[in-house]
Amino acid sequence: MVYIKAMQENPASGEAMQEQTEKGKLQINVTSEIDSFPVSDAVVSVSYTGVPNSTLEELNTDSSGQTDTVELNAPPLEYSLDPTVEAQPYAEYTLDVRAPGFEPVSISGAEILPDVTAIQNVRLRPITQTDEREEVFVIPAHTLYGEYPPKIAEDEIKPTNESGEIVLSRVVVPEYIVVHDGSPRDTTAQNYYVRYRDYIKNVASSEIYATWPDASIRANVLAIMSFTLNRVYTEW
Repeated sequence: MVYIKAMQENPASGEAMQEQTEKGKLQINVTSEIDSFPVSDAVVSVSYTGVPNSTLEELNTDSSGQTDTVELNAPPLEYSLDPTVEAQPYAEYTLDVRAPGFEPVSISGAEILPDVTAIQNVRLRPITQTDEREEVFVIPAHTLYGEYPPKIAEDEIKPTNESGEIVLSRVVVPEYIVVHDGSPRDTTAQNYYVRYRDYIKNVASSEIYATWPDASIRANVLAIMSFTLNRVYTEW
């Protein structure tokens, strides 16, 4: 679940390759979408995003559905630690996953940072018809690097004096939360039920870098948890 501006613009250039001076690690976990059982003997091809025909590594999953941990080129560590550096702090790779009896999956933009291990979970859909469809996922730019519209302004303290607004007698940690995949005003956007722990993990992966000091990561995760539980409690 799990890269450099020069690598995006011209991945094959010598200048881009020279910037990839450090190593990050990647492991892929493959399970079935139906029963969450591990998928063994899946083949995972790893290539630079934007250069799909240049396979760097080809990995196989074991009986636990896991590949070996592989080292991949990554930008210098200081790119993700110094906010004044404009260069992209992670390398981007494309993962093509195939297994007998399952539809293939392609994940573009898997992010690899130096000195840390990225874990990419992949869920494969069993083939139910003769037509084999490839499922494609494109990971957008990290929120600390990409350009995104500002968050919608809201009151820091929510009103609680209206009937029906508070349904919980106390703050609880839910097993699942509902994620609205779009603007709050977009009624056409789909709602997803996501495990709370997976949601916190995925938000943290999108909003902070794993290369940060432990205290910084813990502080940000606590803020994410507090914000999420406030949403759940107030039903905002």
